Amino acid sequence: MAVVDHMRVGLVGGGPWARGVHGPAIVAHPATTLTGVWTRRPEQATELAASLGSTAYADLDALIADVDVVALAVPPLVQGALVVRAAAAGRHLICEKPLAETLDGAREVVEAVTRAGVHSSIVLTLRHAPDVQSWLAGIPSTPGVDTTGSARWLSGALLGGPFAASPWRAEQGALLDVGPHLVDLLVAALGPVTGVDWAHRTDPDLWRFGLTHAGGATSTVITSLALPVDPTESEFTVFGGAGVHRLPGRVWDAASSYAHLLDELVAAVRGTGPAPALDAAHGLRLQEILDEVRAVVG
Repeated sequence: MAVVDHMRVGLVGGGPWARGVHGPAIVAHPATTLTGVWTRRPEQATELAASLGSTAYADLDALIADVDVVALAVPPLVQGALVVRAAAAGRHLICEKPLAETLDGAREVVEAVTRAGVHSSIVLTLRHAPDVQSWLAGIPSTPGVDTTGSARWLSGALLGGPFAASPWRAEQGALLDVGPHLVDLLVAALGPVTGVDWAHRTDPDLWRFGLTHAGGATSTVITSLALPVDPTESEFTVFGGAGVHRLPGRVWDAASSYAHLLDELVAAVRGTGPAPALDAAHGLRLQEILDEVRAVVG
């Protein structure tokens, strides 16, 4: 597939994240064009495409054929197969997390992306936020056994609001929705995760677990999407031998973070920048860690 200066993007999905983040960010970016929208319900695609100044597609394969990049904003139950389909057509990919409903499905995604030789990005909006990147830049690159980290994210998102009606979020809870973001930041701050030391889950949807990182640093996570907390309560901290580095509160904006993701992907496709580090393989590793957390809980 020839690389074009202005990347044509096809949006797959019509839920809150597609409407509030994917679509507007793709439209606003100076190097991307939202070529079209496809959803399983044609009337939803028509309404969303009209609101974004784009075109609704009745056939997914037709949309894939007309674009350079496929951006998916769909549940993990269906995302895996759609990513494999788009990768086989040679399209670059923007994927949500988790990659697929199961680890085997996530591995199939990575195999398809590798086989096709296309670029992929995972929508880990926290890591693309400038304030978060500044926080990470201040942490020593090789924290050791004298350093620990913590990630806390407590929310009532499953009690009301646009995501409360999401079946997969209701079933999986915070672990698979927010968990990838939290583990990803701890990996960026403390190094790769080498093991899950302990894990507990109690009602309401309250997950607590501990990780060990390469080099000996440790971390803990506590998260829930079913507590009566509004606004979301969040904090990330690294302390010990690496000093004290605290990232309080919500200091990022999803749309601007998505713009940074597009900057990175555009540069990779054009050959003016490296491949995205937060790619499908990285998404698979995060999913493996969270699957181990569930196994430890039992």
